[in-house]
Amino acid sequence: MDLSTTYLGLKLRNPIVVSASPLSRSMDSMHQLEDKGASAIVMHSLFEEQITHEIESMDHYKSYGTESFAEALSYFPNINDYYYAPEEYLELVAKAANELEIPVITSMNGVTPGGWISYAKKMEEAGASALELNIYYVPTDVRTTGTEVENRYLEVLKEVRSAVKIPISVKLNTFFSSIPNVAQRLVNEGADGLVLFNRFYQPDIDLDELDVKPGIELSNSYENRLIIRWIGILFGKIKASLAATTGIHTVEDILKLTMSGADIVMMCSALLMHGPGHIEKVLQGLELWMQEHEYESIEQMKGSLSHKSITDPSAYERANYMKALNRYKLLV
Repeated sequence: MDLSTTYLGLKLRNPIVVSASPLSRSMDSMHQLEDKGASAIVMHSLFEEQITHEIESMDHYKSYGTESFAEALSYFPNINDYYYAPEEYLELVAKAANELEIPVITSMNGVTPGGWISYAKKMEEAGASALELNIYYVPTDVRTTGTEVENRYLEVLKEVRSAVKIPISVKLNTFFSSIPNVAQRLVNEGADGLVLFNRFYQPDIDLDELDVKPGIELSNSYENRLIIRWIGILFGKIKASLAATTGIHTVEDILKLTMSGADIVMMCSALLMHGPGHIEKVLQGLELWMQEHEYESIEQMKGSLSHKSITDPSAYERANYMKALNRYKLLV
C-alpha cells in the first residue's frame, strides 16, 4: 500500500505525525518515534512567556542598582547575547534536524505580536522544516469582540510570515463563530496549513483547598468527531494542508479523518499511553484494512467522504443534528 501523503509541501511516508508534546523533549525519544514509523515530529512548544520572562528578568538584573554603580553595567552581557532557556530549545531543534531523516516541525505558543516572534527566524536557521503556530488565547474581557480575537490570530501570523520562508501552519480552536471564514482569512494571510483543533485544557476546582487548579486528561477517540465535521467541510474549499489532532488513537480514527479530508493525523495521547510502538501497530492495521477494502493509496481515499464529495452533504450540517436526535428517540 502507498501510505505517503503531502503536508505543508513536505512529502511524508505516511499520515501519522507526532504532535507537540513531551515526546520530543529528548533525542532518544524522537529516534524511537522515527524508528517506529512516525513520518514527522512537531517539537514541544516554545512559549512566548519563556522568552519574554527571561528577557524581562535579565533586563531587571542588568539595570538594578546602576543608578548608584554605573560600572555595574560592564559586568553583564548584552541581553541579545545572553544564553537562556529558549536557546536550549534551538539547540535541540538543530540536533533533531541533523540526526533525523524525517521532517522536524517547530511549535510556537503565544498570543501577541512582538519581539518573541524573532525566534521564528532562529528556528528556521536551526533547520526546522516548518513552523506550527499555536495561538492559545482565552478572552476574558467582556469588551473584547470576536473580530478582535480573529485579528489577533491574523496579526501574529502576519509577523511570523514576514520573518520566515519555511511553511507555516496555524493551530485553530473551536470557538470561532465562522470557522470557514477564519480559515480562509488565515490562508489569505500566508498560512500553508491548518491544524484542527487546539485542545484547550480546562481548569478544575479543588474543593478541599478551595482553589482553581490546572487540569489535564488524555484524549479519547470520541473527541475527533468535531474534527471530522470541520475538516470534512473545509476539504477542497481552501488551498491549504489540513491536519487533524486530538482523539486520534486507532486505525479507524485515521481512516475516518483521512476520508473526511485530512492530509495527516497527529498523535499524542495514544503514544503517551502505549509508547512509540503504537505507531507501528496502527500502520500495520492501516495497510491491512486498505488491502481488504481494495484501496491502493492514502490519496485515493482522502476526502472521499468530505462535505463536497458525498451525495447528501446535509450529513455535515443541521440535518445531521435532527437525524441524530430522532434516531436516539427511536432507540429508547
